[in-house]
Amino acid sequence: MNYSLTKTDIEKEEQKGVLSTALKRLVPLMAEEKRTVTIAVVAIIVSAITALVVPIIIAHIVDVYFISKNFQGVLLFSGLLLIVFSAGLASNYIQVKTMGGLGRRLLFNLRNKIFNKLQELPVAFFNQNKAGDLISRINNDTDKLNQFFSQALMQFVSNIILILGAGVFLVVINWKLGLIALIPAVVVLIITQLLNPWVKRVSLRSLRTLGSMSGEIQESINNFKVIVAFNRLDYFRNKFKEANQENYSASVSAGIAGNIFNPIYVLASSLAQLIVLAFGIYLISTGNFTVGLLIGFLLYVNSFYNPLRQLASVWPSLQLALAGLDRISEVFALESDIKIMPKEKEAALSSLSAVLEFKNVFFHYVEGKLVLRNINFALEKGKTYALVGPTGGGKTTTASLMARLYDPSKGAVYLEGKDIRFYEPAERVKKIGFILQEPFLFNGTVRENILYGNEDYQKHSAGELAQVLEKAHLTKLLSRFPDGLNTKVSSGSDAISLGQKQLIAFIRAALRSPDILILDEATANIDTITEQLLQEIIDQLPKETTKVIIAHRLNTIENADEIFFVNAGEVSQAGSMQHAVDMLLHGKRES
Repeated sequence: MNYSLTKTDIEKEEQKGVLSTALKRLVPLMAEEKRTVTIAVVAIIVSAITALVVPIIIAHIVDVYFISKNFQGVLLFSGLLLIVFSAGLASNYIQVKTMGGLGRRLLFNLRNKIFNKLQELPVAFFNQNKAGDLISRINNDTDKLNQFFSQALMQFVSNIILILGAGVFLVVINWKLGLIALIPAVVVLIITQLLNPWVKRVSLRSLRTLGSMSGEIQESINNFKVIVAFNRLDYFRNKFKEANQENYSASVSAGIAGNIFNPIYVLASSLAQLIVLAFGIYLISTGNFTVGLLIGFLLYVNSFYNPLRQLASVWPSLQLALAGLDRISEVFALESDIKIMPKEKEAALSSLSAVLEFKNVFFHYVEGKLVLRNINFALEKGKTYALVGPTGGGKTTTASLMARLYDPSKGAVYLEGKDIRFYEPAERVKKIGFILQEPFLFNGTVRENILYGNEDYQKHSAGELAQVLEKAHLTKLLSRFPDGLNTKVSSGSDAISLGQKQLIAFIRAALRSPDILILDEATANIDTITEQLLQEIIDQLPKETTKVIIAHRLNTIENADEIFFVNAGEVSQAGSMQHAVDMLLHGKRES
């Protein structure tokens, strides 16, 4: 399955620039905040009403009290204006406070949901996407949504209400003058509609290039030793420079696109006021209009076009939020193909004598050549099996299929006679222990790492855990750590060696007492003495434990009950140790 996060139908839909579609995408994010949104909407309506009644009050003051020099009436209505302004101030404060909290809660929940979604996706997803880009989606893209919801959304909605309200007042006061005042607005809205797809496109490109740059940074940091060892600082410096330059260009384009509407709306506002002023003076001269109404009308024109200008400044935030939502939605839209099959579809059992069996298994990676072709073999309980073959022959892929890190492209893998796809993850992991070629540890202690995912011993005291380790013959391995179980572990540092990390991974797997233990080059980074100690512990595992060993060292596999040769998409029995060596040499020459 292709898990590459590239351009999707979601993005193509959004690039149409349809505002209603955008709002439909944003509304579900607020589903759990109905009370907060309701309070904010009420506050917006109150704020809009206060802003819309001010011009008509001022017009009344000018026409009724100011011209007749009734200053008592002027003072009275000025007090009314003060009350209106105070109500507007209070409502603005409420909407800012409520939406600020909503934005932060949205950010918190959205990041949790994305991270939980990533944990549901299979290994193939992480092989096809850069970690830096995924981090950018969790951090940067969600923050764009937070900024929009906490700062811009209510301003956006408030401005729309003001525009509609001011437009109605303009037409009601004098429909001819009102329609003339709205002509520049119609023109700029058409221009906005035409430019909107381009604005969305460059905004999305800006976020994508930011994610790519994050990926380059992480790759450089993770591989800094290699960079220094090969003295290739220039290579990664140039790669980062290219990514940074691309992001710079995309950001400049996004900045221009985001601010391109502002001068257009300013021009439209100025033209509308000029037209209203000229035509209004003419109407006053003919006795069809009053000075107060003209002042109020100009204020309503201002109330109509000022929100339009503010929408122009808010528009980039909306576009970035939608672009970020696109990238987030790409992750949410993915579904893992590693699913638990429903019980009612469970097929008949395979061979009950085999603890694990491959039947007609084919496998290939996304858009890649076939790695395994029609593989058939069975592993019996308690035996030790070795997988040998040239580099790239498919040994690790075969082991990954055993542990169900991937599913076959065709065929089936059976665990204890049942298709492995019918096992719940917890049940499958308890039966199969997998020591990876490159062990991953978490920041913490040796104790925390060896108990990772093991519920049986999480609540054990230090003494109880020591007894468990002694019974499993794992105590000797802890002597390789200065502070035993309390030795500090840091995943990204050299505080412990790679060999020690592999020992921790071995203890973690062996402590679960799995039915099948898979060791993928588990002894590649440890010394000969520790390797012998490890072999002793492997030999002391329960008799029914099936062991699958992938190794290049011949002494590691010489005691295997059966050896499989893996190369060129095929898995075949190698027979004796000498025959395996001959096949390995022959396979290397062929490859």
